[in-house]
Amino acid sequence: MARTLRITTRNATFQQWQASLTNRGKRQRAGEFIVQGVRSISLAVEHGWAIRALLFAEEQTLSRWAGGIVDRAGGAARVALAPELLHELGGKEDEVPELLAVVGLPDDDLTRIPAGPHMFVVVFDRPTTPGNIGTLVRSADALGASGVVITGHAADPYDPKAVRASTGSLFALPVVRVASHRDVLDWAAGLRTHGIAVEVLGTDEHGDVDIAEHDLTGAKIVAIGNETQGLSNAWRQSCDRMVRIPIGGSASSLNAASAGTIVLYEAARQRTHRAAPSPRR
Repeated sequence: MARTLRITTRNATFQQWQASLTNRGKRQRAGEFIVQGVRSISLAVEHGWAIRALLFAEEQTLSRWAGGIVDRAGGAARVALAPELLHELGGKEDEVPELLAVVGLPDDDLTRIPAGPHMFVVVFDRPTTPGNIGTLVRSADALGASGVVITGHAADPYDPKAVRASTGSLFALPVVRVASHRDVLDWAAGLRTHGIAVEVLGTDEHGDVDIAEHDLTGAKIVAIGNETQGLSNAWRQSCDRMVRIPIGGSASSLNAASAGTIVLYEAARQRTHRAAPSPRR
């Protein structure tokens, strides 16, 4: 059985984990982040993420679930924390979590996203709210997207709020951060040279065609603008076509994650409809 490390004071290791909850730079430098919650931890293990450490309260008898996670993540360090320290890392005011995971950050490499003639990728341009990132990732996973790309100066998909909002989908779907739209366009150009006729679409309330009237089957990359400014001018000028989501009532616009979910649903609807066999006559 692997040796268990015990931490009962706010030593350097604990302080690093604590800082990683709120400090993006320290998460990035350490190359790891803390995962909270049963579903998220389970999916991180199930999908083969690098589990660096599993944290639990000292002198605690682990449940069957937690014990199974410890056994499956055999290479992870086992760390028994004083309960008050575990509580500080747990993210909930009223309870001490049974288990937390310290997970390695994956590479921000667009090749992690599976490419092919039916790929569907959502780009979130400069999102400012971690929760919106997590919500969009959850929708992308549920509705069959190939991956999510975050472009520009943006909130972090590994922020605890984003991880929680994704309800574990962050671990099931490739999520890649890149510096600008140019990285995505270069990737798309490379795909075209390999015979994948990918179309790059942007969403805007003044787009020239309703989303339901545009063909969303085939290889697509669809860019969603941020919560306050929409798509950047660079993205608008680079897209092959701009599409719109018609809205009515008193609303002036849609939440960015909601808009992305509508696009994903319409793409899934079209693809299901095209794939369905014709009824027999």
